[in-house]
Amino acid sequence: MIDAHDEPRHRGVRVTGEDGCDGPKAFYILIEARPGREDEVVEMLRDIRACVEDEPATGPWFAVRHSQSLFAIFEAFPDIAGRDAHVAGGGGDIFRDVERMNRILDRPAHVQRVDVLSAKRVFAG
Repeated sequence: MIDAHDEPRHRGVRVTGEDGCDGPKAFYILIEARPGREDEVVEMLRDIRACVEDEPATGPWFAVRHSQSLFAIFEAFPDIAGRDAHVAGGGGDIFRDVERMNRILDRPAHVQRVDVLSAKRVFAG
């Protein structure tokens, strides 16, 4: 059994950026897995994806992998209210699960609030 003192305390989610004027919004979230916990981070991303499926104000949603241990989420919303509803929902609950975050993340997830300036809505066919 690991002593609680051996585990670094999860410092929560680091949030940067501002809400700004209303209009299309997004989150760009950088997530770094602890060594050996990469598969659990992939599982967490799948869990978040399942949560956003029924959120009417969550639009495009992508989970990506930058490297073996570095992941990101890009998710877009029509406005601040939609983004706030997402935070209050199941995906937000996953990030509020401190025990799970302590176990799988190397550092707090870096949530960046961003404005969507322009978008292509669909794939070219």
